Amino acid sequence: MAVIERLKTEGKDVQILGESSYVLVRSDEVEERPWMSGSPICSLLEQHHIAHAGILRCQYPFEIVRADQSGSYMMGCFGGEGSVRVDGAWKTLRAGEACLLPPFVQNAFRCERDKRWDFCWVRYLESRERKPIVSQNSPVLKGYDHAPLKAAIEGLYSESCGAKSPSVLGHWVELVHQYALRFAQPHDYDDRLWRLWNRVEPELERKWNLSELAEIAHVSEEHLRRLCRERYGRSPMQHLTFLRIQRAKNLLSATDDKIETVARLVGYENPFTFSTLFKKWVGWSPSRYR
Repeated sequence: MAVIERLKTEGKDVQILGESSYVLVRSDEVEERPWMSGSPICSLLEQHHIAHAGILRCQYPFEIVRADQSGSYMMGCFGGEGSVRVDGAWKTLRAGEACLLPPFVQNAFRCERDKRWDFCWVRYLESRERKPIVSQNSPVLKGYDHAPLKAAIEGLYSESCGAKSPSVLGHWVELVHQYALRFAQPHDYDDRLWRLWNRVEPELERKWNLSELAEIAHVSEEHLRRLCRERYGRSPMQHLTFLRIQRAKNLLSATDDKIETVARLVGYENPFTFSTLFKKWVGWSPSRYR
């Protein structure tokens, strides 16, 4: 499907599909966009709060920016490579890897010049009051076997375009959700990391350092760095920042606390430092996010 489309809104959303080909299944017509026109609808996706799932093959100048993505976005790469903006920086997503973008932040991904990119995705639709599939244990970018998820999306698309049997569709939807959860909420969780973040998360206002984190996990600082890189795609201190930003987002949404108070509650005495970091990771200033 040859489509060239660029959308810019006040929220600075950008969409350039370029010479892309894709299939997708959506839960309803709430998020009707021109590129979704004609795609099949499977209302059973709503059981797991999935807005849409699909498979995309694209090339430069493909680019998507969502200023305030209203749900977690999981993508598994099965060909080529592309760039994804996570944790306030651009990272490369290669074949055999997956990425999980949290909700209510600026999400962006794009093809680089002279490179193709093939990936499958599952996009959730979540409210600020509902716990997202992203948790303290969720990786941001790491290795992933894309084949089961891709096959489940292909099966869902085929059935949605064909017989539309509710029982068969239900099986495909369940597989899509479970294969996404396999990445987002892994069960093979290292007890040392579980112990560490369960100890740290209730005290995010504390001025933690790498030495203290390693001591709680009962490993060396270098080994802790390696464990966190393998599990999350982040360093220990970056994952601490992630937890603080997540807590700040919740406080900004659920309370009337001043920005200075929110900053202190998540470990930042200087509200300017907090605001700068928050905007880098989320794409919005704390006041605008609220």
